Amino acid sequence: MLRNRITGYYDWITIGLYLSLLVIGWLAIYSVSYTQISGMDLLNLENPITKQSFYLLVALLVFGISQAISEKFWHTFSYLIYAVSLLLLVLVLIVGTEVKGAKAWFNFGGFSFQPAEFAKFGTALALSSFMTFYKTNLKQLYFQGISFGIILAPVLLILLQPDAGSALTFFSFFILLYLEGLNALYFLSVLLLIAVFILSFLFPISWILAGLIFLGLIVAWGFAKSFKYKWVLLLFITILLAGCGIILGIDKLLILSGIPLLGAVIYLWKSKEEALALVIPVSIGFLWLVSYFSVSFIEKLEPHQQERIKVWLKPEECDPRGSLYNVLQSKVAIGAGGFAGKGFLEGNMTKLKFVPEQSTDFIFSSIGEEHGFIGSITVVILFAVLIFRLFTIGERAEKKFVSSFATCVAGLLLFHVIINIGMTVGLFPIVGIPLPFISKGGSALIGFSLMLGVLFKMQSKA
Repeated sequence: MLRNRITGYYDWITIGLYLSLLVIGWLAIYSVSYTQISGMDLLNLENPITKQSFYLLVALLVFGISQAISEKFWHTFSYLIYAVSLLLLVLVLIVGTEVKGAKAWFNFGGFSFQPAEFAKFGTALALSSFMTFYKTNLKQLYFQGISFGIILAPVLLILLQPDAGSALTFFSFFILLYLEGLNALYFLSVLLLIAVFILSFLFPISWILAGLIFLGLIVAWGFAKSFKYKWVLLLFITILLAGCGIILGIDKLLILSGIPLLGAVIYLWKSKEEALALVIPVSIGFLWLVSYFSVSFIEKLEPHQQERIKVWLKPEECDPRGSLYNVLQSKVAIGAGGFAGKGFLEGNMTKLKFVPEQSTDFIFSSIGEEHGFIGSITVVILFAVLIFRLFTIGERAEKKFVSSFATCVAGLLLFHVIINIGMTVGLFPIVGIPLPFISKGGSALIGFSLMLGVLFKMQSKA
């Protein structure tokens, strides 16, 4: 078990990982803010490191207070806490402060609070409570709808701010639904839709349609159980179509590739696979429409939103001094660190502020520059071990509520870490997701500390 055998209560290794990341985060923010705070009064809350130290103390206080509250309390009031979090998301749209185009913050005399971070906690509690309900069965459409609603309600409110980055992290809760038995076909369908959307930005629609037809052909032949040498025939057809495409062009290839697909569909129909024979062509048509409207959707986005997509998928077409600047400078900073880094407070890119938003979205680039590959991989390993241990708590917990909540927290951390680090190296679009425990700011730090504190208390008694 993950319980510490000496005390019988807490998993001190996991708590140690949490505290280690807090220390690394404080040092990283100190390094980024070093030139800015020189000569400033350490008691002045305008001092970035003083304010972050205050947030850190509040986070530790919240973590400590959570140890006095039982798992029964969170289970009993989970839906009420969820309702309060939704109410806060509504209120921020009315009386919130707009920052960088998003009305996502409450301001209280120099301090700000982002209710989306509290909504993650509320959603995790509500979803965990719903999974504990004895009648919940994710094989049934009714219970699927309720679980989807619990997740999507805060997502829709956050998108109204609009804050796509925070909304995106809520999809990590689908990890719990998958582990609880939600049909994998949902996830495959979503992945296929995302793939079609991305490919529509990179290739002409005719190419997308040709690819979909070929994919449908593979699926059709794959289900043709009694047809002898079907894969040999499919390979022959593939080579033939590829040759025709090169010689005749993509338009004629579309017509030619439809012929073997039609034959495969007819064969399935004759083989009493009527449902599959209908699903394949309908799916191809639907996905082609998704591709078509994806192009129209992208064209109607605001110019800065189109640029974000181009920075992600077509960086070679972007201005290195404009939209590409953030990611380019981040990658340069990480690369400049080499294997062992330039040393604490010795990063030129960090000291000279060449990387925008380096204390928040791009904090990982500062770690990469000053501590190199060794420091970067150390941070990644700390996160990986922490997330693994949280998933393990979920797997081994005796109570369903604790198990579900642990999976929710682990999934949230996983999404945040992958997307944030992916942003700094250009693997994901810039969507403004902080690196947990490390990025500057209080809302995410306090929110994740609350979730971990509650989980550790639950696990100590589970």
